[in-house]
Amino acid sequence: SEFTTGALAIEKALSISNKKRFIMIGGAGTLFNSDNIQIVDTPDFPDFIYPGASAVRDYFKNHLSKNTTLDWSFFSPAIEMQQGTSGERKGTYRLGTTTPVVDTEGRSVLSVEDLALVIADEIKSNKHIKQQFTAAY
Repeated sequence: SEFTTGALAIEKALSISNKKRFIMIGGAGTLFNSDNIQIVDTPDFPDFIYPGASAVRDYFKNHLSKNTTLDWSFFSPAIEMQQGTSGERKGTYRLGTTTPVVDTEGRSVLSVEDLALVIADEIKSNKHIKQQFTAAY
């Protein structure tokens, strides 16, 4: 896919530049639900998003997760991260790994503003080297 071609080009550029740190922001579809099925593969996953989401999943599974030379992290955003969740920075969030972080109502929500904070914090802390991680309120 075009996504994979572009992502592999970024990996190659990092190798050439002798930089090791790579934070890939993927999609929530790569997270696993309570039945241990990736969200991208569930029946309710939107058809119009599937081609891009499955390309991200396949790149992570077949390429990035096997990369031993980069200090990579793969961030999967909250399930609800769209125009309606933007515009507010709470400055707090909870972290997870391969399953969605949900609130007391079962929702996985994060604003774009707080996604930026999550990534900035990861750059400083390097807590998720060679790991998938996620965040939500």
